[in-house]
Amino acid sequence: MLPIGDDDTSRRTVPLVTYALIALNVLFFFVEQSGGDAFIGKWAFVPTRFLANPFGDSLTLFTSMFMHAGWVHLGGNMLYLWIFGDNVEDRFGHIKFTIFYLLCGLAATFAQLVFSLGSSVPNLGASGAIAGVLGA
Repeated sequence: MLPIGDDDTSRRTVPLVTYALIALNVLFFFVEQSGGDAFIGKWAFVPTRFLANPFGDSLTLFTSMFMHAGWVHLGGNMLYLWIFGDNVEDRFGHIKFTIFYLLCGLAATFAQLVFSLGSSVPNLGASGAIAGVLGA
C-alpha cells in the first residue's frame, strides 16, 4: 500500500520538523553514498561494536537513524514521513514531535539489538522512527 496524500485542511502549523527531518535524511544519504562502505562502517549501528564499547559508540544510535540502504529504502521512508509526519507534528507540536521521533528510532535500534546481540551487520535507517510516526 503506497499512500499518495492525505487531507491537511485542518493543519494548524507548518511542519518544520518534518521538513527538516526529510532534508537531513536526504542530505545524510548523499554523504553516505559518497563515503561508501567506510562511512557506513563508521556511522551505522553495529550491535557487537556497541556492546563492546557503549559509550564510545553511542553516537551511532543517532547517526544510523539518518542512513539508508538504497534509493528505495530512502524513498519509502521519506514518503511515509512526508504524508504522516506533518499530522503527528501538528498534534504533538514541534519539540514533542522531535523527541518522539528520536525516541522511536532509539526504541527500534534497541529492539534490534536485543534480537541480534552477536551481529556485526550494520543496522541503519529511519524505519524505526518512521514506524513510530505511523503508529502515532
